[in-house]
Amino acid sequence: MIKPFRRTQRLLTAADYQRVFKKPLRSVDSSFMVLARKNSGGCARLGLAIAKKQLKRAVDRNRVKRVIRESFRQQAELLQGYDFVVLARRDTQQYNNDKLTASLERHWRKLTQPASNQPDKTNTDHQRS
Repeated sequence: MIKPFRRTQRLLTAADYQRVFKKPLRSVDSSFMVLARKNSGGCARLGLAIAKKQLKRAVDRNRVKRVIRESFRQQAELLQGYDFVVLARRDTQQYNNDKLTASLERHWRKLTQPASNQPDKTNTDHQRS
């Protein structure tokens, strides 16, 4: 049975987003920057930050949002206990849905594995100066 993307699975307020942005676990690649933070509610929640500056066309922004929500929905049990904010990067529009889904699955696994297995909280895929 298909599970819908419910209101309880979304970050709804500016305060919810600010809490994630304040001290996030971070995972970055050429498609997405995914920020995560443990929550006290026990269920996974998702926030999207898909900027016009990064993806100019509405059709591209909407496609990327659909892919993110579907990946999140499919991985919901793995993601329990975390709040996530997904930011699209400029290169996102050039990838097909399968590549975007694979990228998100890598981010989900990286951010939800036990902290003792993570090398550090920063980006390990790309170093920025």
